[in-house]
Amino acid sequence: MTEVSNLTVGVLGGTGPQGRGLALRWAKAGLRVVIGSRKAERAEDAAAELRDLAGVSHVTGEDNASCAAEADIVLVAVPWDGHGTLLESLREPLAGKIVIDCVNPLGFDKQGPYALAVEEGSAAQQAEALLPGSRVTAAFHHVSAVLLADLNVAEVDTDVLVLGDDREATDLVRGLADVVPGMRGIYGGRLRNAHQVEALTANLIAVNRRYKAHAGLRITDV
Repeated sequence: MTEVSNLTVGVLGGTGPQGRGLALRWAKAGLRVVIGSRKAERAEDAAAELRDLAGVSHVTGEDNASCAAEADIVLVAVPWDGHGTLLESLREPLAGKIVIDCVNPLGFDKQGPYALAVEEGSAAQQAEALLPGSRVTAAFHHVSAVLLADLNVAEVDTDVLVLGDDREATDLVRGLADVVPGMRGIYGGRLRNAHQVEALTANLIAVNRRYKAHAGLRITDV
């Protein structure tokens, strides 16, 4: 496992279910976490809840720009409709940093979830285009927010596909997955292949609705 214990992890969208759940698990694993939100007060409220849940002191809340500046590595877990605008505004504080995009561009209608077309190819590729000075990866698309939030679930039984063009960056992101008990980071290919990983989330939502489950992925023979 790549050593990640000395990293500060920023979570943009840390007040939402996915970002909050991952922040909780990383904090519980001993990593320093900074929650980012549009308003610092809202971020700090979320951080206080996580400190209480995890029984730790190393979670803080800041506005998005301060979160991006303070962190060594930054997870983007914001709604798709605000994705591009937010990243464009944070180009400077995110320069030189590893950025993990876990955003799933999905639409919903009477037939259920479906993948949206993205001009750049995927949310991760949009992030790459908007953040030319950052090391963009894609990961954590298929992890159940419900399981992450429930610390009575001792092990989150899932693999995390990590995509990117920078080997050192993808190894580090795999290490972030590995610190969560039961979770395993698996290299999933180049960033140009992020579209089908993001789109697969629609299929998993359909599985979980049909079977009333919180299913994830497991990669066999690795």
